[in-house]
This record gives sequence, structure tokens and C-alpha cells, in this order.
Amino acid sequence: MYQLSPPTIAAIIIGYFLLLIGISLWTSRGANTHTFFTSDRNSSWIMVAIGMIGASLSGVTFISIPGKVGAGGYNQAFSYMQMVLGYLIGYAVIATVLMPLYYRLGLVSIYEYLRDRFGANAHRTGAFYFILSRVVGASLRLFLVAVVLQQILMDGYGIPFPVTVLITIALIWVYTFSGGIKTIVVTDTLQTVCMLSAVTLTIYYIGDAMNLDVHGIIATIRDSELSKMWYTDIGWNDPNNLWKQLISGALIALAMTGLDQDMMQKNLTCRSISDAQKNMFTFSIVLVFANLLFLSLGALLYIYADYAAVTLPEKSDQLYPLIALGHMPPVVGVAFLLGLIAAAYSSADSALTSLTSSFCIDFLGFEQDGQRTEAKKKSLRLQVHIGFSILLFLVVVVTNMLDAGAIINEIFKAASYTYGPLLGLFTFGILTRRSIRDSLVIPICIISPIICYLLVLYSDVLLGGFQFGSTIIALNALLTILGLWSISSPPQTTNDA
Repeated sequence: MYQLSPPTIAAIIIGYFLLLIGISLWTSRGANTHTFFTSDRNSSWIMVAIGMIGASLSGVTFISIPGKVGAGGYNQAFSYMQMVLGYLIGYAVIATVLMPLYYRLGLVSIYEYLRDRFGANAHRTGAFYFILSRVVGASLRLFLVAVVLQQILMDGYGIPFPVTVLITIALIWVYTFSGGIKTIVVTDTLQTVCMLSAVTLTIYYIGDAMNLDVHGIIATIRDSELSKMWYTDIGWNDPNNLWKQLISGALIALAMTGLDQDMMQKNLTCRSISDAQKNMFTFSIVLVFANLLFLSLGALLYIYADYAAVTLPEKSDQLYPLIALGHMPPVVGVAFLLGLIAAAYSSADSALTSLTSSFCIDFLGFEQDGQRTEAKKKSLRLQVHIGFSILLFLVVVVTNMLDAGAIINEIFKAASYTYGPLLGLFTFGILTRRSIRDSLVIPICIISPIICYLLVLYSDVLLGGFQFGSTIIALNALLTILGLWSISSPPQTTNDA
């Protein structure tokens, strides 16, 4: 089925990782623990912006979004662009509200804000929900790519899936354990270029196979029913409703970028707040066009499958690899493979780095503890790095035993439950000056997602068939805010004598 032989695929993967390891050796020269966390706050804003595109897209966008275009149901056709445009609202709030706050406080972990604003329980609750959400999200992304690598390479050598995952995570560990975020800023830039190049090449060669030039490709996509973008003619019960997608897109961007240590750690490596804001606005604009490119690819994949009488795979996530590796020239297969690997590692490597950073700072107190020597910090950091690598491995293997469906849907579902309390905590802290009983934060942030889960489970009965979709994150945050208000008190005022 695939035109690339296993030895060729193996050689491409080895060559790619040798390049990443070379970058790691270059960027980690003279690096210490502080460099691992902050890159000494000396990153180029344009490089951070390019790298963030790859980290935001990841293997999910690379494979799952194109497949969903013609699969029907949630995120069908170009409806995903409604959510992407909602992202712009969230990114604007991040650039104008959150990032100035983080820079003013000089934060390394953004959850230190919760400690300063509320107390230790709020601080660790926020960090815990980040770790939970990032472990789930990174594992699902790794799973999606590991399945494809298993099919195109490892099955040919009789290598079982757990070994594929183990090799994948071990390679990430090798090039991130020393330089940390300083290495990630550079490798993410390379990975973004690989990913977008693969999509562009695939679109070009599919058009060539159908005797279409650029204008013909655009016209073919535009005239197909797969290009429908605006869903204003459907009710609120449908998850593709325009306003539901815009609102949920704004909140998901705010939570999954602005309240996410993984994404914000890159921004906090910029030299100044003005550089960081330039990075965020540039990233926002380019990301819109990048997602439009992926959706255009998705439409073209289905159009080509009909044109060439290609039998559609059982799972929509398998459509892109099926056509790129089985029906296109070898150059497309090579580009797809590099894009796939880049997509996997642009999110997984930064996730592993940010998980290590958050745990070391938020739970082990690296920034507050002046007693630990640099050697002790490095030893502990390596242990944490290895521990999270093992955890990711276990979650991916367990995911393979379950029927997860389209991965993009599962990630948004997970985000709605895990980021909701984070969104509530930060919103309450920023918009009010009230004090809270810190000891009660943990039960509030546990009860809110449970209530949301039960409402989603029984919404057909309780709400007349209404479906929350990704907007459940708004209810989750609102319940958290109401809970925090119930355990809060007005700020104390002092009377001048």
C-alpha cells in the first residue's frame, strides 16, 4: 500500500532526530536549571511565534482536522474555522490582559500568580489541572501519530505498539532533557516549517494529479459542499452552531494557551512584554491561515478520493496518510512523514518540558528554595523529566486499548473539563479583589467538573436535547467562579487615623 519502504522511512526518522539532537547540543551549551525553565529570557519573538504555530497545530491538526472535513458530524466541512475565529478573541485577551500581568510579576510558572493572589492550595490546584490536562492532551496527540508510525514502519519489523511508543518518547527525552525550553523554541520553529511544507506539497500534487492549477484547486474546493464554513441556519442544540463555536473557541484559546504553562512558557522567554505581544499577534494571524490550509487539504483529500475511486478508510484520521503514502509521488510521502514526525514532537516535546517545569516550580518550589545547589536541582529535574516520560508512555498505551474515536473531539472534551477550573480561578482572581478561604479551593474545583459531566451525560433529559459541545468549558468556569464567590469575602479596608 505505501510507496516508501521501511528502511527508507527508518532512515528519514533517524536523520530527522540526529538534526534535533544536534540542535539540542548547540542550544544547551552552558545551560543550567534556570535556562531550562526560561531560556534566560532571550528568545527572538519571531522565532517563538513560528514555533507556537507548530505547537498549536500538532499531530491532531495535521491528521485529524483534514479527516473531519468530510466525515460529517462535529467539525464537519469548514465549520472548524468558526472556532478558529473565536480563538482570535481569546488571543487578544491573552496579549492585552494576561501577558502584561505575567511579565509584571516576573513569573516563571504562571500558576505562581494563584499563590500570590489566593494561597498555596489555589496555586497547586491550578498547577495540578494543568498537569492533568497536558498529560491527557499530549498523550492523545502522541497516540494519534504513534498509530500511523506503527502502520507504516513498525508493523513491517514485527515491533509491538508499546515499543513504538517507548522509542518515540525516549527520543523526545534525549533532545529535551538538557536545554529544555531553550531547545524547544528552536526545534518548534523547524517543526512548524516541516509541517506546513508537507501540507502545501500535498495540495500541489493532488491538484497536479487532477490537472488543476492553483486557481482550479481553489475553485474546486469553493464549489464543493465540503467548503461550507458558516453554520448560522442551525439551532443551539447543534454543536456546529456559529455562536457556540465562536464562544467556545475564545474560551478554549484563553484556557489552552493563556492559562497553559506549555504555551505561555515560550512567550515568557521573550526579551520584553512588547516582544511577547508582537509574537502573540503575529502567531494569531498566521494561525488562521494555517488552519484554513489544513481544512482546504481536507476537502481536497475527499474530492481526490472520489476522483480516483479511493475507498475511504474506516476512521477519518487515516485518510491523509492513506492518500499521501499510497497514492502520491514519493516526495509527498517523504514530506508527509517529516510533517507527521514534526507535528508529533512539536507538541510532545514542549509538553514534556513544561510538565517538568511546572512540577519543579509549583510542587518542588525550585524558585523559592535557596538551599538546593544547582547540582541537586539538576538531579531532581532529571528525575521529574523521566517520571513524566514514563507517565506519557503509560497513558498512550492505555489509550490504544480504548476506542477513542476522532482524537480532535476527545482533546476538546478533556480541555472543557480540566481547563474549566483554571479559567474560573484566573477570572475570579483578575476581575475581583475578594479574598477566599484557600482551604476550600480544592473541593470547589473538583465539584465543578463533576456537575458539568453529569449535565452533559443527562442533557437530553434535563435540557430538552440541548448539547453543550465545547461550550461546557464556559459552564465549568462559571460554576467554579460561583463556588469561589461563596467562599470569599470583600477585601479588607483600613481607616486612616
